[in-house]
Formats: sequence, structure tokens, C-alpha cells
Amino acid sequence: MNQGPIIFLGVYLAMALSWLGMVFVPEMQLGRMQETTVPPAGARYPAPRNGLAQEGRDVYRANGCYYCHTQQVRARGFGADFERGWGARHSVAPDYLYDRPVMLGNLRVGPDLANIGVRQPDAATHLLHLYNPQITAKGSTMPPYKFLFEKRKISGSPSPEALKLSGEFAPEPGFEVVPKPEALALVAYLQSLRADVPLFEAPLPLPGKKPGASSTNQPPAGATNANPAPAGQPQAK
Repeated sequence: MNQGPIIFLGVYLAMALSWLGMVFVPEMQLGRMQETTVPPAGARYPAPRNGLAQEGRDVYRANGCYYCHTQQVRARGFGADFERGWGARHSVAPDYLYDRPVMLGNLRVGPDLANIGVRQPDAATHLLHLYNPQITAKGSTMPPYKFLFEKRKISGSPSPEALKLSGEFAPEPGFEVVPKPEALALVAYLQSLRADVPLFEAPLPLPGKKPGASSTNQPPAGATNANPAPAGQPQAK
């Protein structure tokens, strides 16, 4: 008996089912996703990023920030993200509705940035951190991005955009350090990274004690990435 048609049909069905499960169903679930109305104010979430933040997203991608930073707060029980203070709730698909491409990242040399716009809203602090991370986070492993800034001689009055540098980080007398447009755009993008809106699939926790935000990816004492042990079983060490 010729087994060829049966083998061909089996391979065809296997490929068709794989396509349905890995392409068609996710497209039906995520491809038609739209903005969500958030009660009680009726605001739409997420809001599109403004023009400067969109430019900053390109700067973020061009400099490979996603190699060391993620943008995904894991759900409780899947790590110590909440104990680190990285987000008020876990990340869900609607958070990335307007991101092209989505830069989730897969390595955490630095802290997660999914909610950095809420954790650190001050633009001046972001600029100092980009110029030299040792100014704002002593011991940080992040390299300085001084090429996003310009050191120039002060002509007349100092620029209002000049960084407030002191001590070993200050330029020589008569000079100032000002951010280039790329630095300002990158900061605008970082400020736009907010995940503080309660959603049906990701509600905010009840009011209570909030963990302190960490400027590094080091978890607080006692926090682990291990899932909690089932009831009645000892916790893995």
C-alpha cells in the first residue's frame, strides 16, 4: 500500500494546526486590540506618544538601551519586580499598543523601565544620569552617554538647559554642558513610559505600603526570583 498520501496529509495537518495556534489565534487575540476606556473618568488608554517622545524611542533603539533594560513588569509570584518597586501592576499587551517595534528586552543589567516615567518624572535627573550615571546612582554599571551632550564655552549668560554639575563632574570654569536634541528626546520617551492605569486584566493593588523603588536591578533583601513553594512544601533555597 502506498503510504505517501497519508504521510503528506499528516504533515499538512501538523503544519496547518501549528499555523493556527502560533499565527492565526494570536492575531485574532492581539492584532485587533484597541484602546481601552478607563473608568470613572472615561480616559482612553494607552495614549499615543507625542512627537518628541516618538523621536526619543528611536534614540532608545539606536543606542541599544533594550540590551540592558526590559520594559515588562512580571506578575506577582514570577520574580521580585514589585518588591524592587518597578511597577504598580504587571505589564499586559495593551501597554504596548502603539509601540513599533515593541522593545520588551530580555536582559536586566539595569532596572526595568516599564514604569520609569512614574518612578522618576524629573527630566533634570534623567539628563544627569545619561551624562554620567555615577552622579545619580553611585556604583551603576551603566556607561556614560556623553556624546548626547555638548560641552561649550559660555557666551554671555549660561544656557537654562545646562546641566547642574558640581565637584568632579563639573566642566572647567567658563564652560557648560548642554543636552543635544537626542538627549532631550530620549528623556521625553523615558518620561512617557508609564504603566499606572488600572486595567481589567491588570488592576492596581489595594492602597497599602508601597515598596521603595530601586535605581539598580538588585532586589531588596529577602526577595528572590523563585516562585513561592506550594502549601505544605519547604521553600527552595
